Amino acid sequence: MKTLRTFKEKLSKGEPVYGPFMKTGDAAFVECAGHAGFDFAILDMEHGPVDFFNLQNLIRGAEASGILPIVRTYDSSETAISKALDLGAKGIQVPQIQSAEEAKEVVKAAKYFPKGERGVCRFVRAANYSSTPRNDYFESANEALVILQVEGKQVLNRLDSILAVEGLDILFVGPYDLSQSLGVPGQVSHPTVIEAIKSITEQAKKAGVVIGVFCDTFESAALWRKAGIQYLSYSVDVGIFTDACATIVNKLKN
Repeated sequence: MKTLRTFKEKLSKGEPVYGPFMKTGDAAFVECAGHAGFDFAILDMEHGPVDFFNLQNLIRGAEASGILPIVRTYDSSETAISKALDLGAKGIQVPQIQSAEEAKEVVKAAKYFPKGERGVCRFVRAANYSSTPRNDYFESANEALVILQVEGKQVLNRLDSILAVEGLDILFVGPYDLSQSLGVPGQVSHPTVIEAIKSITEQAKKAGVVIGVFCDTFESAALWRKAGIQYLSYSVDVGIFTDACATIVNKLKN
């Protein structure tokens, strides 16, 4: 919980936090990210090969290296959310949110009473397999982050109602899916995409909600930090490794 509280303190002070998406099933990569100094790791169940059995080891790797484990669920179902949290995720990042109604259902699935209706089981890793006193566990479990992804232009007109949902901690913009919905697939630096993200950021600021975005260049990270985005997901573990390998190979050959 110390890592989660430090993370929340940074956000409350207006500071940025940085972390990669992790598609690997190897906890060593998560540990490397933690030891390197990243604030969080997004353990990706939507676009990676990770299953629930090895997810628990990725979370262990995060805990061992002091990095906050956030799980991007494969969908918004109650099962996907509760299993990730049962295994010890300190936050869930749910993709493809389209409405305030969907957002409310996510919060309901992620929180115990009185904040939600999450299925109750104390015999899980997050509760130290029932050794944590039940009241302490239920209280601490409700501190887990709820991060919602908005990724298409069709949701922009419903953004205010989503931002008003109680229990939402961070609104995350997926620029690649957003670029596709705006008719410029993959062109995340296109002026239309940039303006859309800036508009979303301003709406989130007015609502008092932290905004997040994915970026895979230092230039885009600097742009969005300057715009007031705090939750900055920088690149992907496999991409980072590929780039590092290519740099080494080029230096060796030249």
